[in-house]
Amino acid sequence: MRHAYTLRTKHCTMYDFSQLQQSIEDATEHFKSELSGIRTGRAAPAILDQVKVDAYGTLTPLNQVGGVTIEDARSLRVSAWDLSQVHAIETAISNADLGVSVSSDEKGVRVTFPELTTERRDQLMKLTRTKLEEARTAVRHGRDDCWQGIQKSEKDKVLSEDEKFAAKEKMEEIVKNGNTALEDLAKKKEEELQA
Repeated sequence: MRHAYTLRTKHCTMYDFSQLQQSIEDATEHFKSELSGIRTGRAAPAILDQVKVDAYGTLTPLNQVGGVTIEDARSLRVSAWDLSQVHAIETAISNADLGVSVSSDEKGVRVTFPELTTERRDQLMKLTRTKLEEARTAVRHGRDDCWQGIQKSEKDKVLSEDEKFAAKEKMEEIVKNGNTALEDLAKKKEEELQA
């Protein structure tokens, strides 16, 4: 979700933070996508979001060829809109290499999540932290680009020195909010892994 950041100071209404905001938004969306691939051992429909099924010769997102529901704590049920597609759905999920068991029956496809061992849980917690650091690095790059832009604006006499420092303060606030949002996502994932 994009937020409009406007400066509350009299100064520095000239600097445009949209590029920084977009960098943070992109990093956050990518991080969410990475987290959805880190399985907790519980059935989570989001894990199938990236699966594409060969339906009638076209690679089609799974949610366009069937409905996904949670069957129980560790399994999902994929109900094909067209029963002739059950085998293609089963194959697509198996080929996606998601670390789940896949089987089919007359009702559709069943996706079963393995139990998490303590060792696997620790690996996934570590992976979550690694992905968080990658997202923070992307935010840092966005911040560095923004700071260079602010300094260039002062050098080019678009911003005064006071406006430069007001813009820097606003930039740091945007970055802090972005990092807090990333940390909240990581914390939520870690709580899921420990549950």
